[in-house]
Amino acid sequence: MKKIFYFSLFFSLFFFGCSDDSPNQNDLESLPIDIGGIQTENSLGSTNAIFGHYIYTPSEYNNSSDEYPLLVFLHGSGQIGNSQTNPDALKVLLWTGPPNMIAQKKWAPKYPMIVASPQLTSGSWNADDVHSFISYLISNYKINTNRIYLTGYSLGGFGCFNYISKYGSESYAKAIVPIAGGGSISSADKYTDVAVWAFHGDSDTSVSKNYSIDMVNAINASNPNTSAKVTIYPGVGHNSDTRTFDGTGMGTESNDYDAFNMSIYDWMFLQVKN
Repeated sequence: MKKIFYFSLFFSLFFFGCSDDSPNQNDLESLPIDIGGIQTENSLGSTNAIFGHYIYTPSEYNNSSDEYPLLVFLHGSGQIGNSQTNPDALKVLLWTGPPNMIAQKKWAPKYPMIVASPQLTSGSWNADDVHSFISYLISNYKINTNRIYLTGYSLGGFGCFNYISKYGSESYAKAIVPIAGGGSISSADKYTDVAVWAFHGDSDTSVSKNYSIDMVNAINASNPNTSAKVTIYPGVGHNSDTRTFDGTGMGTESNDYDAFNMSIYDWMFLQVKN
């Protein structure tokens, strides 16, 4: 009788403990393995999208009825261009971030994702335009709307924060990874349902690290469902993007802030809408 009791106790602790510790990822495990897909260039005006853009679809996308996670990458000011008047303008999007990793054949997240990289023709990232672009993607691609993620560098980092600050729980994104950006601390209560992991170099003279630190602190003071994180690189300036996107910054971060202990993509996969 005593053996039966201890077995039942062990089973209960094991089963329920494991099921509560992490989100269900069966929807990811069932996806076909991506052995290298296609990144397609779509100039402004060639589609109904509000932006010219690159779109990456995994290798088995056309052979499968599965819905895929979506990652949207918002570029910095150096990648602004008008592909409607200059067809080559889109190519500057390949300088950094996921589109660069894809072009260099270094793109290998644990699970396949659709990756969309829009291009501004001028100005900064408008939250309504970002929302419209994601709506276009949902209408035209097989996207798992419970797994939409947003990342951006510099101007794009501000764009990530601005999007959630405007839409809050009505945003498409479940998680954002803003790099060398910042946002309005007065909108911190908009992040209740959105996970945030910000990155910044502590020697950044273009955008102070305090923009990211203050934003994360304000979000956490509003008691979000998932605590916001900020990772700081000592001695790094505004060029904190590549080391974050490709993971080479792991182990070089400051011990005074959140550890860079997993790829940003693995962290994204832990975030899923209910």
